Amino acid sequence: MKLYISSHAPNPRRVSMFILEKGITGIATEVVDILAGEQRSERFLAKNPLGRVPALEFDDGRVLSETRAICTWLEGRYPEPNLMGVDFEERAFIEMADRRMELHLLLETAHSARHTHPALAPLEQPQFKEYGAAQADRMRITARWLDQVLARQPYVAGERFTIADITAFCALEFGRGLLRFRPGEEGMANLQAWRDRIAERPSAIGSK
Repeated sequence: MKLYISSHAPNPRRVSMFILEKGITGIATEVVDILAGEQRSERFLAKNPLGRVPALEFDDGRVLSETRAICTWLEGRYPEPNLMGVDFEERAFIEMADRRMELHLLLETAHSARHTHPALAPLEQPQFKEYGAAQADRMRITARWLDQVLARQPYVAGERFTIADITAFCALEFGRGLLRFRPGEEGMANLQAWRDRIAERPSAIGSK
């Protein structure tokens, strides 16, 4: 198998963290330079017509794209340690938490960065700066809500580390790098403490 990733992008990092948390070995990686447009090359589009990373290529030539789908396959193939729920009820609540992190915290952060940061202009033409600024405001609303969630429980989905923590952490780190967002500097002490704990995990360190 081969995993196509890109440097510093949050979605490939989500899959890389997931793999490291599970201790999976034997998956080769290939870096796709998205700022140079390699994701739009004929070679890569033959693997993923949408031109997005991550993408997991199997030995038989099939290619699985979309972060959540790749993680679902990995969870089924390598069930321990469990990161997505041990039964239907836990799976549903973990998926709810993960989707909230993906559709709100991560997308709001990504949309803000893609529309305001000059280095990402090649990925987002035209850039709409007002939209990017509005998305930064919405990201902070989500972050403040998450700060309150983490005042009541140690992890995003409850009492244990799951895929939802991976998604939230990668979103925060993307915002940390491109938007200079530091929750603790904006009164979100619980979110900052959680971020700092997750940053010490070997999967967080190894997926940088």
